[in-house]
Amino acid sequence: MTSTPTSTTTTAAALPPAPADPVGPADGRLRPTVVPPGGSGPAERERRRELSGTRITDALALVGSGVAALALTGLLASQLAPVRGVAACVAIATVLFVLLYGTLVSIDEDAPAVRDRLVMVVVHGLAFVVLATLAFVVVFTLARGATALPHLNFYREDMSLAGPLDPLTTGGIVHAIAGTLIQIAIALAITIPLGISTAVFLTEIPGAFSRFVRTVVEAMTALPSIVAGLFVYATAILSLGLDKSGLAASLAISVMMLPIMIRSSDVVLRLVPHTLKEASTGLGAGQWKTVWSVVLPTSRSGLTTAIILATARGIGETSPVLLTSGFTASLNLDPLHGPMVSLPLAIFQFVKSPEPTMVARGFGTAAVLMLLVVVLFVVARVVGGQTPATRERRRLRRERLVRSLRRQGVTARRTLARLLPARPARPRPDPSSPAASSPAASSQEKS
Repeated sequence: MTSTPTSTTTTAAALPPAPADPVGPADGRLRPTVVPPGGSGPAERERRRELSGTRITDALALVGSGVAALALTGLLASQLAPVRGVAACVAIATVLFVLLYGTLVSIDEDAPAVRDRLVMVVVHGLAFVVLATLAFVVVFTLARGATALPHLNFYREDMSLAGPLDPLTTGGIVHAIAGTLIQIAIALAITIPLGISTAVFLTEIPGAFSRFVRTVVEAMTALPSIVAGLFVYATAILSLGLDKSGLAASLAISVMMLPIMIRSSDVVLRLVPHTLKEASTGLGAGQWKTVWSVVLPTSRSGLTTAIILATARGIGETSPVLLTSGFTASLNLDPLHGPMVSLPLAIFQFVKSPEPTMVARGFGTAAVLMLLVVVLFVVARVVGGQTPATRERRRLRRERLVRSLRRQGVTARRTLARLLPARPARPRPDPSSPAASSPAASSQEKS
């Protein structure tokens, strides 16, 4: 008779209490250390930190630190120190909030958790400051220009027949809108080919000259805009005899946009995986065929972002346009002759006037400029997001939709055919019978 060994499971309640001697009992066998419920043991001290989710203690610590920081700031500003101004109070309240929050967190957490919470609070606070600043700029501009935006003449007329004392029902900024669109279109026509070509050269042809060009481009990214305006004014207007016009302003804007375009495109093109280039070369394509068919389509979205950044830099420039385009109050659609006004230059001219109506026109023009930038951004993202893979997915989605609609139509026709009763066939008269040749039968057949 064979006996099978029985495995016994010893629970924590059935184990004997741990001896006081840390070495162990006399027999040398190690006994498990039992941690009673609610006790402090190694497992309790080495708790795993939760990296996601929000606990009620975290929310209470944030709210309590904020209230205490505001109270201490008010006490300090009113009783202890002569603190004046909103900026000083906000700075003191921020410092006190961080100190108090770190103190509250350190009561229940260890040092790494405290550092993690403090860094989280600082990062979220900086993000909130950036968003609050952007929201303040947008809301303040819309609020100051709200009196001029509802008038339709603001978008259809120019300022040739309106003066500083005229009401908002007279005059508009159509000349500035047209000038901005013409100037930025010419600047993009100059900047996009040059910028992408230079970025491809820097990426595909490394060497001493490419390193020199990259250094010059990085130095030009910090070029003051007034220097670009003076450069175009000295070369194109004074030396070559070009009039102050939209073309001269576009040249100055291109000087400001080109370094941003080259630098951003260079970074994007260098992120293309080398395996794609090697695969294209292995299939027999040359270097420039690889660039045209592989590198540029792969980095299309990034190049669109580079164009957006360059456009945002050039569309808001004022000083180079002021030096090269001149100023006029009438609409001019010829970029080669005569002054041409852009939206930033019109804002500058409107806001410096002491009249409230002109200031309202200036802030309304700023709101239109922001809206124009948003529209250009959306158009660029839509155009740049149409990669070959995206177009293929859209084609397959359309085909599936068409097939689904066809199946639904067939099903609907079959259902209607089952539900509706079939119409009985009308007997046709025999042409050879004499009744069929009578006028009454022919009229009945016609009916």
